[in-house]
Amino acid sequence: MLEIWAHRADLAEAAINDRHASKVWGIPGTNLGVVAWPSASRDELFLHWHYWWQAHYLDCQIDAFNRGATNVRAKRLTRTVRGIRLRNLGPLTRNRYYDDRAWMALALGRMRGLPRVHPPSTLDALEMDIIAGVDPNLGVLPWKTGASFFNVPANGPMAIMCARSGRLDLAVSVTDWISRNLINDDGIVMDGVRMSMHGPEVVTDIHPYNQGTFMGAELEIALALRGQSATPVENLEYAEADSADAYIPHIMLIRDLVQSTATHLASTHYVLNWPTTGGDGGLFNGILARYLADIALRLPADSHLNRATKRLAARMVLNSAESEWRHRLEVDGLPVFSNHWDTDAQLPRNAVPATSERGTILGSTVPERDLSVQLSGWMLMEAAARVSEKYSATRV
Repeated sequence: MLEIWAHRADLAEAAINDRHASKVWGIPGTNLGVVAWPSASRDELFLHWHYWWQAHYLDCQIDAFNRGATNVRAKRLTRTVRGIRLRNLGPLTRNRYYDDRAWMALALGRMRGLPRVHPPSTLDALEMDIIAGVDPNLGVLPWKTGASFFNVPANGPMAIMCARSGRLDLAVSVTDWISRNLINDDGIVMDGVRMSMHGPEVVTDIHPYNQGTFMGAELEIALALRGQSATPVENLEYAEADSADAYIPHIMLIRDLVQSTATHLASTHYVLNWPTTGGDGGLFNGILARYLADIALRLPADSHLNRATKRLAARMVLNSAESEWRHRLEVDGLPVFSNHWDTDAQLPRNAVPATSERGTILGSTVPERDLSVQLSGWMLMEAAARVSEKYSATRV
């Protein structure tokens, strides 16, 4: 199974390279993802380039590099970082949206320790800039500079960033705030809290990537706390382990979140299928799949409940990937992925391009035209390639 999924991930990578990868304004040694295919002149000139989409373009490249650390991939990563810095027309902190910056920090942070590639020296400044935006009263980030909307799209990625970079206290306080305020009765993460003159108003919208980032943050926190623990949980009965260490509540929450995801965000065949548009929404299910793959592979297997949770997460990743692959189109031998993983992809010709509304990129009339949708498909193939190293579809 590993060879099959690695090959499919290679084809997804090749499709992006063939249709979307381009030099920035023709400048040698740069690369970005053109936001649409087929592209218009304004797309090719990067009049619109969508900062946070490029962060996920980097993330997908890192996934591919981790499968096979080739010189070609190393050069493309370096050129993409250079392209992002060039097109941003200033330091990476030059962006009003904290969620955008947090995604960029996560992607660049994953470059630490990779052979032949290095994150920019400004990564530390980017992380500090994000943390400086935390509201001193609420202890969480607003969506953007000066906003009164405090949402999971900003705080989920920041919590992951903090847990990975050793700022564990902040990561825990942010996820505790989300857990107290933004988990609905079905166990699904809601969008955020808007502070108004009448008091806090919960925005109950469901976007599947919020489920993903919250699970991802809880996993990073649990692993960090477990690393600090002196208790050999593998040698304890599960009932004893429940009270043994601070990380156990985070593990228990992850189990509940994975089960809620399977019940409410996936089909009866365990295919992730929460309806999304193209545009920004094109990335949402792919991000959820990324963090489900992390749980399948990195959640400690020291109890039968954890092992069942890992298998369930793996099943959702592999079944979603199989469905998405089955519903793809092929153009010149390379996949065009569907925006909806359980329905056939549409050929993105003569589509009205994506537009922006109040800081959100709306989808093209044929969502498959959008880079975000194709990155999501690539992200899913990479997740399946990782998971298939340990699990097969028949075993989960």
